[in-house]
Amino acid sequence: MQWGHTSGCLLTTNQTQFDWQAVHNYLSGVAYWSKGIPLITMQRAFQNSLSFGLFDSLGQQIGAARMITDYATFAYMADVYVLDGFQGQGIGIWMIEKIINHPDLSGLRRYMLATSDAHTLYEKIGFSALSRPDMMMEIVHKDMYGEAGLYEGDE
Repeated sequence: MQWGHTSGCLLTTNQTQFDWQAVHNYLSGVAYWSKGIPLITMQRAFQNSLSFGLFDSLGQQIGAARMITDYATFAYMADVYVLDGFQGQGIGIWMIEKIINHPDLSGLRRYMLATSDAHTLYEKIGFSALSRPDMMMEIVHKDMYGEAGLYEGDE
């Protein structure tokens, strides 16, 4: 599937169009949550998810996201980014709305994500803090990719 934005940007689920090196450059070098992630690990994650690539009017990849999902009850949004030069134009919100409203995700009971710096953005789409944080648990493998940790400030 694909969608066009009034800015000329294109959002697609066609992974054959993805610029894997561009996505890897961002996720391994810029994103706080995946610093140092190996290319093969990143590709495997995207290939086993409902993945979205965002492209500018010239066909350059400027963003991505993926939904880790069972397609029946639950989806977790991950690896969401839009390059700095394209932020502030409504493209990120548009992308997230298209993802949340993807027909393969209709009727899900729960959508989740983690963010340390974009709460305001996600709240505009309907995300909120956990209603029952006391029932959520996790296992975190810090410094998984040999970098400064999984999350900024996480010690």
